[in-house]
Amino acid sequence: MPKITKDTTLSEILSNPEAERILAKYNVPCLSCPFAQYETKELKIGDVCKMYKINLKALLTELSQTKARSKRNKPSLSTELSQSEACS
Repeated sequence: MPKITKDTTLSEILSNPEAERILAKYNVPCLSCPFAQYETKELKIGDVCKMYKINLKALLTELSQTKARSKRNKPSLSTELSQSEACS
């Protein structure tokens, strides 16, 4: 996933499993809104923050840090192959 910006859609952000926890921490109401479920591919995080007066800069910073952590913790293909060979 590319860098998270104000123009990143909620569906792109939610592709990271940890993102929902962060969005909930900032009280993003779209997570529980039945209408938003249909609009997540269109809703941009910048617009959501503007509508609900959420600190966009802080939210983007935290989402980016989470994205970086999940990228570091994701095993590489070579690591997965080595582990599967060890199990054989």
